Amino acid sequence: MFTNGGGPRRGARPAALTAAALALGGAVMHAGPGLTALGPVRRRFFPRLSGQGRADHVAVTFDDGPDPAWTPAFLDVLATWQVRATFFMLGSMAAREPGLAAEIAAAGHEVAVHGWAHRYTVLRRPGAVAGDLARARDAVADATGAQPRFYRPPYGVLSTGALAAARRLQLTPVLWTCWGREWTPGATPRTVCATLTRNLAGGATVLLHDSDCTSPPGSAAAALGALPLLLEECAVRGLAAGPLADHGLEL
Repeated sequence: MFTNGGGPRRGARPAALTAAALALGGAVMHAGPGLTALGPVRRRFFPRLSGQGRADHVAVTFDDGPDPAWTPAFLDVLATWQVRATFFMLGSMAAREPGLAAEIAAAGHEVAVHGWAHRYTVLRRPGAVAGDLARARDAVADATGAQPRFYRPPYGVLSTGALAAARRLQLTPVLWTCWGREWTPGATPRTVCATLTRNLAGGATVLLHDSDCTSPPGSAAAALGALPLLLEECAVRGLAAGPLADHGLEL
């Protein structure tokens, strides 16, 4: 609407600026928790979110499965070493492979939720994130017969909506202390293990991927080869390896 002089209505510009500021503030609030994806920030200021647990224990966790091409081989290595782990499953993968998801739980491993699809929570509306997380939790629970306790967002990036949804669903967010970065070009089992052990210490939560469905082909092979090297390193250091359930996190 214009005045007789043809200019914009008085007050229209401030109102538009206020609306833009409110929208920007809302976006910042929604994305703010994503800062915890920065490892140094998380480890220093949010130790529980980093998965800092018992000083004599290392939590072994996997993301992105269950994958029929790779997960059974990971299960074989864990069985050989008599180690249980935590599998953060994508709901879409669990729904596609319910038998394999059930096999993981039947072997004594802990099941957890990694969302339905591997999408950034900060790029989605809170309602969509909540629906995604509930659907994923139900798919994992239905396939395994176990109620998940832990949640790890895709890419390790949280949002206000994801935190609120996790709270409503009684899921505790846990990221990681150290990871293998097995998706990097030229990664091998030894480079993955070296990357993991750079920050490995008692109380750490380590992350590998039992699938390359969201990463370059062959990355899961590097993670698989690194797994026994990691478990051997833990044994040499006198650290027990196991799932988050045994990690002593204060929930």
